Amino acid sequence: MKRTERLFALAEVLRGRRTGVTAEELAERFGVTMRTIYRDLDALRDASMPIAADRGRGGGYALDKSYALPPVNFTAREAALLVALGGFAVEMRLLPFEDTLKLALDKVRAALSSSAQRELLGRLDELKLVGIPALRIDPRVREAVERAWFEQAPLRIVYRNANGEATTRDVRIESVVMERTQTLLNTFDLGKQDKRQFRMDRIERAEVLPHAA
Repeated sequence: MKRTERLFALAEVLRGRRTGVTAEELAERFGVTMRTIYRDLDALRDASMPIAADRGRGGGYALDKSYALPPVNFTAREAALLVALGGFAVEMRLLPFEDTLKLALDKVRAALSSSAQRELLGRLDELKLVGIPALRIDPRVREAVERAWFEQAPLRIVYRNANGEATTRDVRIESVVMERTQTLLNTFDLGKQDKRQFRMDRIERAEVLPHAA
């Protein structure tokens, strides 16, 4: 990667996150030395990009919080990959967050010019992704899981195990795991006070609880 390309890419990394990123992380990402990253950061500062450095845990390099970012501009190539991969995830039922993903993909398309949208359609016709559809999950369960995960709220689920027995659990979602045919929730069971994993296709009902729960 040429230095000019790396500077633009580095600026995009900083644009994409307002929390600190260390020089070590940046050097590893771009495959350069720490000294090179420091020079690149100085070059961006010289170009009036307000980059601040915070020391200590959770610190690193970040854009000043008052800095107003310009709109994101996608090329047809970038948009085609995002839309194709997002559409594949929806078709394969991999993500619990189907509706949110569809809205995001619509915004990617809307960000393109008319000519870029025409090019996008052509690129999508040439790109085929094939996989094994995941097991069906009730849309209402998907919606509740998405809300609980993004809001870090507790979730009440009615879960039917492999023996056909249904139990009600109050859990907090710690992570979401997507395998080839299954979407799994790694949770902390608030009742049993231990970690449990649940298959989303076996959750019959789900309800987001108040944080006080």
